[in-house]
Amino acid sequence: QLGPPLAFSRQSMLINAIALLLPAVCALPSQNPTIYDLHADYARVFKYGNRNAASHLWVAHILKAAPTLPKMKVTELFTGFCAVSGSPVRPSDYNRYRLTLPAAGGGNVSAYMHYCCWPCVCDVQDFVMADTKAVQTQEGPVQMHFAVIGDPCVRPDELHRPFVQPFYGQETTLARDAPEVRCVDGRLAGAVISDHGHVMIGPLFDAQPLHEHVGSDFMLEARHAESAQPGRISRIDGVAFQDETEYAPLCAKRERNGHDSGMGEIFRRVAAISPLVSSPGRLSLPSATQQHSIDAAANQTPLK
Repeated sequence: QLGPPLAFSRQSMLINAIALLLPAVCALPSQNPTIYDLHADYARVFKYGNRNAASHLWVAHILKAAPTLPKMKVTELFTGFCAVSGSPVRPSDYNRYRLTLPAAGGGNVSAYMHYCCWPCVCDVQDFVMADTKAVQTQEGPVQMHFAVIGDPCVRPDELHRPFVQPFYGQETTLARDAPEVRCVDGRLAGAVISDHGHVMIGPLFDAQPLHEHVGSDFMLEARHAESAQPGRISRIDGVAFQDETEYAPLCAKRERNGHDSGMGEIFRRVAAISPLVSSPGRLSLPSATQQHSIDAAANQTPLK
């Protein structure tokens, strides 16, 4: 059932390993750079050799080259990494996810993102908002949508607070497991800031504002454990994707199990240092408690 997403997680690990062996002298070529060229810049982007929760550095690297590139090329390059883990990815229908996020300026935004693995669905829903930024391209400035989090460097001591990773049960810190998340003068080093003052961690593709009014208790379409099909491909207007709602039961299970998959606690702890507060009318996936109620109402057994 989870074959395609997990397969691409393994592929991302392989790309990571190869990229670490590449020399740090690479740079995006000014003429027609490819996603391969982007991945070849891994050692230049991540000077401490670890991309954990540091996708803001991919964003900065691409935006630095953007003024010499057409808009379509900039958009293409932005498909080459996961905004949650920072892992390089090869974009495909299987790792394109449709999601809905609260917008920093109010309301909600529907968009697509490319993830390295399905647990990113859960982490994005819990901590990420949508915002805008004018990007200078070869054709001139273009307004783009980005996934954003709060700046963890408003509380830099939190990077050194011990915690236990669910994978191996040992104590660690963000300073150790996410060494590229560094603070300089009270701000996240290397981060590009969005229009509303947040850290940009990745792009939102084909973003569409949702203007309808929603109540404070509104959730995205609820799926009980038997109706959700993680890995199922949907299509709208010729675009193939996985819908985040298919993963609601799995996200609830992951929450109950201490977030024991994907990035584990790393991204979540970075994003939770300075959490963004969305409006009461945000659309969201159900929490573990809400998902349990949904399953019970449908006479379904929650995933264990």
